[in-house]
Amino acid sequence: MRPVHHSVRLPVALDKALRALAGRQGISVYAMLQRSVEAGIATLTNPSPPDTGNRELITELASVSTRMVDVERMLDRALFTACAAYCYARNAALGTRTSDETVTAEINAAYDRQRRLSQETRP
Repeated sequence: MRPVHHSVRLPVALDKALRALAGRQGISVYAMLQRSVEAGIATLTNPSPPDTGNRELITELASVSTRMVDVERMLDRALFTACAAYCYARNAALGTRTSDETVTAEINAAYDRQRRLSQETRP
């Protein structure tokens, strides 16, 4: 096989990278250029198969995200239940006769207060 001659113009940055690679491998700049062209053509003609690791990672991340939503809902319900238990216990301990509407308003106020406190930034 007879080699064919091509003239190649490279930007300065690529020339520096080519010279650095050639120096590290102990070969001439022309030999490094030939290797680079061969590697580039091989890569372009036989592209590597798509990485399935990223797809699996995205699937797992979506699964974790879905589970986090479930945990947030459960914690929100637990907070509301704790606020309700506190308000009913407080009214029972005080011995006051209050209507369910009043206790419900107290529960909602306590719940909103706790949600607001949990969202405040800490120093």
